Amino acid sequence: MSTNAIDVLYSPTPAPARQTPTRSIVLLAVAGFASQAQVRVMDSLLPQVAADLHTTVGAAAMVVTAYAVTHGSIQLIIGPVGDRFGKYRTVALTCAVGAVLVALCGMVSTLPQLALARLATGAAAGWVIPISMAYVGDVTPPERLQPILARYLSGQILGQLFGQAAGGVLGDFLGWRNVFFVLAGMFALASAGLVFELAANPQTRVRSRHGDGRGRGFVADYGAVLSNPFARIVIAAAFLEGALAWGALAYIGAQLRLRFGLSYTLVGIIVACFGIGGLIYAALVKILVRRLGQAGLAIGGAFILMAAYIEIGLGSLWWLAPLAMTGIGLGFYMLHNTLQTNATQMTPQARGTAVALFSSALYVGQTAGVAAGAPVIDHLGAAPLFVGAAIALPILAVWFAGELKRHRDTK
Repeated sequence: MSTNAIDVLYSPTPAPARQTPTRSIVLLAVAGFASQAQVRVMDSLLPQVAADLHTTVGAAAMVVTAYAVTHGSIQLIIGPVGDRFGKYRTVALTCAVGAVLVALCGMVSTLPQLALARLATGAAAGWVIPISMAYVGDVTPPERLQPILARYLSGQILGQLFGQAAGGVLGDFLGWRNVFFVLAGMFALASAGLVFELAANPQTRVRSRHGDGRGRGFVADYGAVLSNPFARIVIAAAFLEGALAWGALAYIGAQLRLRFGLSYTLVGIIVACFGIGGLIYAALVKILVRRLGQAGLAIGGAFILMAAYIEIGLGSLWWLAPLAMTGIGLGFYMLHNTLQTNATQMTPQARGTAVALFSSALYVGQTAGVAAGAPVIDHLGAAPLFVGAAIALPILAVWFAGELKRHRDTK
């Protein structure tokens, strides 16, 4: 707990606690579920798409690249827009647009058309989670922010698990086109709930408690974030976290398949244990934050990641892989949620821009990490990649914990 929070708790005349709007955050978590589900659904649908559109899996993968391009690049503009026009309103609008575009993905007849539809979907869905996080930061007292963000995060985690399952299970029963219609329906339901909340809850229509942002420009918003030394540290940490954690994570499925000869179904089940680790974190976050604090949470998570990645890279028993993947999920969210929490607080006057830059750095880091891991896997094998991540992640966490302490000491 922060020093300010402790002062409030033990003050003889404490200020009245500001209520956190639970319903509005739950609806944002539903929108995050829909967004993350349709991101991950292509992981399992690619073979079906390739067969139906008479092409190869490699060629069909262009739809994944198309989505990634716009989902990542849109992060660079969404923050100032959300700060200026209202975060809740922005998420509701992009959810509605996302519902139409996801449905369009199920109506196309050629691969280029599907790639264009996914390109547009990425440009719409990329707004949902970063702007939602910024809204949560606006309406949540700082001393409660990390647990509330973690609970919001559970919507994304469940969406990731559902998306991967929907691509396989629902794809087999309904066909890949109908999977997109199901996901479009989820987006539509989320959008309807958000619109209702906008009408019923005046707080969702308030742009920011730090001012409405009028008179500021995009350059001013970015300048406010990038001129803050601690904000630059958080953004750099997000890039490194994405590169190290996700750069190795992307190759775990291939490692399990090649090393142990596991079936694709079993590999999918094992990889899905990452989400279980995330849900464990969301359930325990209040206890973990209270006992470890932010610095301890980040360092503890990194050491869990270290142990899990060493097991994945060097372990000789495949049945320990589900435990390792659960550990990777738990450790990642312990570290990541700490970074997330600081991202929402590092520049309150341009919170949407700050969180968007944080998300963009994480995304670029993931892309760079996966690209850098490819030659390591091809020429040296998987073990050096996983062991390298195991060594580097605790170093990152200890460095960030030191910077966090230095930042708090200077406040």
